[in-house]
Amino acid sequence: MIAQVLAATLALAASQSPVSLSTANGSPQIALPFPEGNVQTYNIIQWDPNNLPRIYERSDQLPLTDEELTKLSQAGFEPADLVKMIEERRCACDASADGLIKLKKAGVDKKVLAAVSRHGITPNRELELLITLDFTGESRVAREAFLYFFVEDGDLTRVFTANISELLQRRNRHETNVDRSDILVARTVRRVQLAGRVPLKTYGKHSVMVAASASPTLTHPSQLNAQERSKAQTYSFDYPRASLMSQCRLTAGYRRDAVLAYKWNFEGSRFECEWN
Repeated sequence: MIAQVLAATLALAASQSPVSLSTANGSPQIALPFPEGNVQTYNIIQWDPNNLPRIYERSDQLPLTDEELTKLSQAGFEPADLVKMIEERRCACDASADGLIKLKKAGVDKKVLAAVSRHGITPNRELELLITLDFTGESRVAREAFLYFFVEDGDLTRVFTANISELLQRRNRHETNVDRSDILVARTVRRVQLAGRVPLKTYGKHSVMVAASASPTLTHPSQLNAQERSKAQTYSFDYPRASLMSQCRLTAGYRRDAVLAYKWNFEGSRFECEWN
């Protein structure tokens, strides 16, 4: 099992070292790893909340990869043995023309290449996303009424948004109350889960930002104000070309405001992905 667990950061990840820019009025602006001009927006509260990701059977014998196939071939494994392995375990390989040419240049036998083309796993086109929203305490409205989930996808920024007030006013199919009381403090957490699919057209590293905003019309992270950007969290993940499972989980937390008890405050998020 190949797993990626990505720790939350309260600002842009240090490895991304944002570049400071200036706007026309001289106020600072942050350069973000999301392309501008080409966006696609999705309303996640319209996702089927009953469509939770299925549970996968984990296997100790994972599909072979291009690198493993090249390594085994160069180590002297017979083509017939490699073909049998591919038939039994499948191959999370790049079966495109470029991928097969790369394997051939690495010395992989043509019979093995034919097996890769025949038994290779279908390339990933999307990933399953399970969103869990926890609301601690008893309030009515969110201070920042819209939750945003930005995904960088090559030259496209995909924007996923949820109206928190609308979400809380309806009866959700996947909704539970979690009692986190202790001896001194009684706490009830309202938990809402949504599940859907995130289309991705490019493989490799992707950037993600989770943010809460009072604006319902954001189409890019650069439109967040300074306070919203300071509370936003960024993550990155490597999207494989092929895998049996492509599943990510986003958890976001809200807590009752200490002063305005009828309002929720966005507390932060956690994001993790798993491939198999």
